[in-house]
Order: sequence, then C-alpha cells, then structure tokens
Amino acid sequence: MTAPTHPTLTHLDAQGAARMVDVSDKAVTDREAVAEGRVAMARETLELILSGNAKKGDVLGAARLAGIMAAKRTHELIPLCHPLMLTKVEVELAPEPDLPGLAITARVKTSGQTGVEMEALTAVSVAALTVYDMAKAVDRAMRIEGVRLVEKSGGRSGHFRADPL
Repeated sequence: MTAPTHPTLTHLDAQGAARMVDVSDKAVTDREAVAEGRVAMARETLELILSGNAKKGDVLGAARLAGIMAAKRTHELIPLCHPLMLTKVEVELAPEPDLPGLAITARVKTSGQTGVEMEALTAVSVAALTVYDMAKAVDRAMRIEGVRLVEKSGGRSGHFRADPL
C-alpha cells in the first residue's frame, strides 16, 4: 500500500520560509475566479442603504468601486501575490431581505500565468468592509460572513466549483 500524497504549500521553500512562487514556466491561459460574501445587518440598515439616504452617501456605489480598486491592488495587500494585468473586475451587491443584508459577488478575469482567486476574494472582502464603514454609525452589529471562493477556471489545476451552501 502506498502512502497517501499530501498537497504541499506552494508559498514555502524546503526550509519553511515564505517565498513567491515562480510561475515563469507556466502557460499563459485565460483565468477567471468568482468569490462571494455577505454583510448581515438590521432590516432598517438595509432599507437605509437601499434608499440611498445613508449619511456617508451611496453605500452600494462606493462598495462596488472599493472592491474593484482592491482587486487591482491585491498584490500590494497580500505579500506573496503576483501583480497581474486584470482584464475584468466586476463587483455586484444585491439585497438579501431574508438575511437581512447584502450579498456581494466578485468576478475577476485575466490571461496570464497565475490565477485570480485572491483578487476576487479581496474584492469581496473590501467591498464588505466598505459597506460596514459607511453604515457603522447606524449599525455596529453588522457581520461580514461567508467570504469564499465559489468558482475558478484556467491554469494547471483546472476548474473548481464550491459546493452550494
């Protein structure tokens, strides 16, 4: 019987020190990643945000832009991420009355030698933080939750789709 193989952490060298992965031998392929998350809040806070009457302004618009900008700067925030030429960043915020709160989805694309999962996750995270920042004066109990990779395609590891929640 052979021993099971265990995946290795690609960002560690043989001595366990952090390193940036060398992607120079990887093929350039179209890559895409989708991430999601939620901001749970009081029903009144959601209504205030959706009405456009939040004291700090357009919460949804600001969060969308913050998420897009964050995806473009992921390599400056996450130490071992490669700077990438992104070809698309899309951030959507949708009301979830049953939560109550907002669902956030980010879709990121590139054609390159490494994936865009971190860029999609960063976009969702920063969009959620922006919602919190802009509405915290009326609801400090908001929760950012469920940030996860939903799907990714391209590259050596192929296609991944998370199980539905």
